[in-house]
Amino acid sequence: MDKIRQGYGYARGKKKRFSRSAAVTKVATLVLSAGSTVILGLQNLNAWAGLALACVALVTLLGAVEPFFNWRSRWVLTEEAQYRFQRLADDLEYLVASAAADELTFDQLNEIFGQYQAIWGDLSRTWLEHRRELAPSTNA
Repeated sequence: MDKIRQGYGYARGKKKRFSRSAAVTKVATLVLSAGSTVILGLQNLNAWAGLALACVALVTLLGAVEPFFNWRSRWVLTEEAQYRFQRLADDLEYLVASAAADELTFDQLNEIFGQYQAIWGDLSRTWLEHRRELAPSTNA
């Protein structure tokens, strides 16, 4: 049960971190884009034009960084893993609560452990697939 809870906690923590990173990146991109557009409207001031160009450069940087880290996909993947860990914990708790200790079999517990391993395997495999899909093309 502790291993399942640890997996759940890991997925929950990562989900929060990835969703926060995705949101901060989007908000920063919007603020810098809007700011640079407004500032470029004030072209008669060289300092403002320079600041606007810096904002545009930062937007370009954020636009390149976000797909690299792919926070949104990671957030969704860990949210799914969190759901699956919680469901597995519920199944295990039900199994333990509905059967006497001497009625529990190795096969029943082994099935739960197999599902636990499958969650980690699916999470890792899917993340690797996402990373491969987002790799820069060498034919461009």
